[in-house]
Amino acid sequence: MPELTRRRALGAAAVVAAGVPLVALPAARADDRGHRTPEVPGTPAESAAPAAFDEIYKGRRIQGRTVTDGGGHHGGGHGGDGHGGGRHGGGYAVFVDGVELHVMRNADGSWISVVSHYDPVETPRAAARAAVDELQGARLLPFPAN
Repeated sequence: MPELTRRRALGAAAVVAAGVPLVALPAARADDRGHRTPEVPGTPAESAAPAAFDEIYKGRRIQGRTVTDGGGHHGGGHGGDGHGGGRHGGGYAVFVDGVELHVMRNADGSWISVVSHYDPVETPRAAARAAVDELQGARLLPFPAN
């Protein structure tokens, strides 16, 4: 019997999930760290582009801004210049101490990063803060694009 790999397990899960009827779930709102919590029904969810930020969080400089050059992941963008390629983050770049933190926006509007992939948060700023928390003082290394 072939060995069970992560790819096969995810494929099987996708097949099972495709057969499950979808149920409308309430929108969510972020708490002070950016974790999503149920929102009161009828409150509109944020759909606008996230605001830019540049701050020091726990001694680390975190930055985020919209990028508009439309290139691919192979287009570079490391070093905090904001000129990276198109991203899964919908044209949004996040940096920790000048090193790009790859982020992705989920279909429900939440954000994840390569560092805290299984902990969705409400904003790219919250993703940067979660990454700093997870790194515990370690340096963020550049993530090679495919």
